[in-house]
Amino acid sequence: MTAKTIIAHDIPPLNLLQTGKDAFHMLSDYHVKHLPVVSEGAYLGLLSEEDLFTHKLYEPIGEYDLDHLRRHAVREDEHIFEVIRLMGDHRLTIIPVTDHDGRYLGLITQNDLLRYFSSTSALSESGAILVLEMSRRDYSLANICRLIEEDDVKVLSAFVTSTPDPDFLQVTLKLNRHDLARSIATLERHEYEVKQSFGEIEHSDQLRERYESLLNYLNI
Repeated sequence: MTAKTIIAHDIPPLNLLQTGKDAFHMLSDYHVKHLPVVSEGAYLGLLSEEDLFTHKLYEPIGEYDLDHLRRHAVREDEHIFEVIRLMGDHRLTIIPVTDHDGRYLGLITQNDLLRYFSSTSALSESGAILVLEMSRRDYSLANICRLIEEDDVKVLSAFVTSTPDPDFLQVTLKLNRHDLARSIATLERHEYEVKQSFGEIEHSDQLRERYESLLNYLNI
C-alpha cells in the first residue's frame, strides 16, 4: 500500500491568490489544521493555523514569507507506514503527496488513514488479541508465528511497541480465533510471557462498536 492509493481529492489546496480569510474558512470547513499551498502544480509548503495568526486576514497568501512554510510531504510511491511516521512525528492533520519532481498530486488526512486501517484484517476480521512481552534479543516474529500456526491458528496482524525498559518490547498479535487457551499454553511452554489477552466474542464486538462510533464521530 503506497501513498498514491489513498490520496483524497475532496480537499483542495490553497493558491497564492487566496487570502488568510479564505484559508481560515477552509481549515474550519474541512476540520484540519494544515493545508498545502500550490502554485502552477508545484507544492510550496504547508500552511498552518499558527501561520495565519502572524498575517493580516485579507493579505494574499502569495505575500506571505513562503520560505518559512514547512515542506513536509511524501512521494507517491512511499509506503503507508512512512505516511504514518511523518504525520505522527510532526503532528500533522494532513500530509501532501507529490511526484518525484515535486508536483502536487493530492493529500492524505488522518481520516484517510483510519479508513485504510478499518479495511485491514486486524479490524475487519473476527478474532482475538494477544499481547506478549519479551527482551529484544529474544524477539523473533517468525518463531512466534510458527508456534501459533502449529495449533492451526492464523496471525492476522502483528505490531511491535517499545516499553519503558529499553531492553524489552511488546508484541501485539491479532489471531483468527476467539479461544486463546491453546495458543497461550503453547507460548508459555516456550517461555514467552503473555501480558494480556482479549479473546471473548463480546470484547471483539465492543471493539468494533467503539471503532465504528469513532468513524461516525469523524464523519467518515
